[in-house]
Amino acid sequence: MTGGNLSRRQLGTLVGAALLAPAAARPATTTSGVAWKLMWAPEASIGGLDAFETIEDDRAGSHPAGQPHIFPEGNNFRFTMHTVDRDTMTDRQRQEVTGTRTPTGYLRWLLGETWRVTCSMYIPSSLKASTTFTHISQTKRPGTGSLPITVTSLRRVDGVQTIEHKIIEGDVLVGRAPLNPLVASAVSFPGTGSWTAWASKSIAADLVAGANTIRLTATAAGGCPNLDYLEVLQ
Repeated sequence: MTGGNLSRRQLGTLVGAALLAPAAARPATTTSGVAWKLMWAPEASIGGLDAFETIEDDRAGSHPAGQPHIFPEGNNFRFTMHTVDRDTMTDRQRQEVTGTRTPTGYLRWLLGETWRVTCSMYIPSSLKASTTFTHISQTKRPGTGSLPITVTSLRRVDGVQTIEHKIIEGDVLVGRAPLNPLVASAVSFPGTGSWTAWASKSIAADLVAGANTIRLTATAAGGCPNLDYLEVLQ
């Protein structure tokens, strides 16, 4: 998955796209006990798609004009899906990467090990949850025909868009949260003409009770605006 504009999704035929910045770690024994050891934290701007074992970009060849659908954008990995994109199983759309690779080889997750995987993902408002499945990421055993172990998906439940994580065996729901508060919004910051001229910008956002994380991500090579402060009003 994802993860996740940036208003780049201003392609007229675009359904959804996501940006991912992933990382994986496992425990390592130290003199003071057990601590996590970082095993994989690819930098898209340096290694590009070499971070993954395989790249399945429009494997059905349904939309050559839209390729590449998977590529580095800044220091993130961007996945773009157009309305005309189709998988070899034509009832679905699919752009996917598999496996984790480092400059020294492939990572092997072995029996008895504990791994922790984190990622930062940009989800545009054009990427919608469905009543069946919209997979963002999954863990899976190697080999043809093996079933997923866990899946993170966007799913519409009782008319509400959610993001959920499930264990496939036994259909165990690990967690589910409303999607709308997590969806990114595109905001334009026109130039003011000089460093001494300031301007304000307002945007409506759905926040949840308690702590919220608000992240600004640049959509162009010029980067983010020179931001002075962020004010939240109810």
